Amino acid sequence: MHEPDSVQLTDGMQSGAVLHHLDAARHRASWPTVSAVIPTLNEAENLRWLLPRLSGVDEIVVVDGESDDGTADLVRKLRPDAVIIEQPPIGKGAAMRAGFQAATRDVIVSIDADGSMDPKEIDAFVALICCGFDVVKGSRYCVGGGSDDLTLIRRAGNLWLTRLANVLYGVRWTDLCYGYIALRRSVVDRLGLEADGFEIETELCVNAITAGLRVAEVPSHELDRRSGESKLNARRDGLRVLRTMMRGRRTPPPPVLPRYEPGFEEAG
Repeated sequence: MHEPDSVQLTDGMQSGAVLHHLDAARHRASWPTVSAVIPTLNEAENLRWLLPRLSGVDEIVVVDGESDDGTADLVRKLRPDAVIIEQPPIGKGAAMRAGFQAATRDVIVSIDADGSMDPKEIDAFVALICCGFDVVKGSRYCVGGGSDDLTLIRRAGNLWLTRLANVLYGVRWTDLCYGYIALRRSVVDRLGLEADGFEIETELCVNAITAGLRVAEVPSHELDRRSGESKLNARRDGLRVLRTMMRGRRTPPPPVLPRYEPGFEEAG
C-alpha cells in the first residue's frame, strides 16, 4: 500500500466525496492493493525507465511475447518480485487477458511498457475505483489530458470511433482508443474478454457498459514512446476496433450515479 497523491476529477463527479475518500486513504483506511499488468514484446530499453517508477504498486505482472532483446531477464534483474508470464506473441489482448488472470490484488492497472503512460497517474485511477467505479479509463481529451505522441491519422480515427461508441452505447466518452485502464479484479470475469489484439481496450470498455458496470474517465497525458516503434497499425487495428463495437452492441442499461464507498469493498 502507498500514499495517494492528488486526483483529477471527471466532469460531474461529486468532488466532496472524492476528496473525503482521499483524505481517509491517506490515513490508510481504505486504499486498495494494486497490480500493474504490463504486456511486453521487445521493450527492454523502455522497461529500464518504467519499472523503477512502479515502486508504489503492490504487484507487477509482466506478460512477455517471447522477446529476443532480453526483456524477461531485465525484468528479473530490476524487479525480482515481478510475476513473469512468457507466451507466444499472439497480441496485446492475449497478453492482457493472461495478466488479468494472474493478478492477485484488489485493483488491476493496465499500463503500456513503452513509457508513454506516466505511473504517477495511477493514484488518480485508483481513487475513482475507491469512489465506486468498476472501470476507470484514461482520456487524453478530458480537461487536463493530452498527448505528445498522436499522429493526425490516429487522432482522427480515434475521434470518429469514440463518437460512434457514444451513439451505440449511450455513453459520453472522449477517448475510446487508449489503453491506460484500471479495474476491480472482481469484475474481470464479468467482462467476457476474448480479443487478442489492440481492440481489447475497446472490448473491455463496451463490455463493461453492457454488463452494467460503472465506468469513468480520468484525464491522462500520453508521453512519447521512449524508444523503438509501436506495434499498432492504425488502419488494421482501427477496423478491429470497429468490428468489436458492432459485435458487442447491446441496449445499454440505465445510467447509474457514482456511488461513494467509505471503505474499499470488492464489487460482486
